[in-house]
Amino acid sequence: MIRRAGIFFLCLMCGACGGYHSPARSTWPTYLAGASMTDMTDAARVAKRPVYLGAGGRLVGDVVAAAQYGNKADADNAAAVSYMSGLEMALYDALRKPGISVQRAGTDVVVILVRDAIMELDVPDISATGDDTLKTIAQILRKYDATFIEIAGYTDAMRDTSAAHRLSLDMASRVGVHLTQHKINTARLFIVGRGASRPIAAQDDIGRLTNRRVEIRIAPAR
Repeated sequence: MIRRAGIFFLCLMCGACGGYHSPARSTWPTYLAGASMTDMTDAARVAKRPVYLGAGGRLVGDVVAAAQYGNKADADNAAAVSYMSGLEMALYDALRKPGISVQRAGTDVVVILVRDAIMELDVPDISATGDDTLKTIAQILRKYDATFIEIAGYTDAMRDTSAAHRLSLDMASRVGVHLTQHKINTARLFIVGRGASRPIAAQDDIGRLTNRRVEIRIAPAR
């Protein structure tokens, strides 16, 4: 009995030491059911809105009292700006880590995650540090739930564009799976791999590490 208890304790310890691992790729469609595997364009958000609302999604106007002046469009925009400013500050305060930045793009907020900041160096999986970071992001996104979320993966320059696309989609999907495991509604998600497009740094040794990244773009739902 003592020997069995010892083995059980060791298994628990090994599991704890092992940290997070992405589930088997064959299960990803189940985790991501309801997510759109496409760019988060204005048209795509409009098309997804009924599905999002049907899955319990909320609009910014449901959460923030719109300013009582001007026309409805101005009031809705003011509510979105206020809501997204709170989200931006929450993410900025929580994500002061190397390889991570929070930026504003109009009313949207973009979190840039350099690959090495969230994934293992030698295997395609979320690292222990990345697990903690994504848990933090998920916690904030659950609070600011009146939003759509685009997860886009990028690589550095690669000769094989098809391989670059597959790798970038793999990174984005892993992040998407992790977020859904932490109670992010898949109806909010858009997931896309963009390969080596849209580099944000030079293609030298240092720049390549920056270009390998996942960007989480968060837009107000309205």
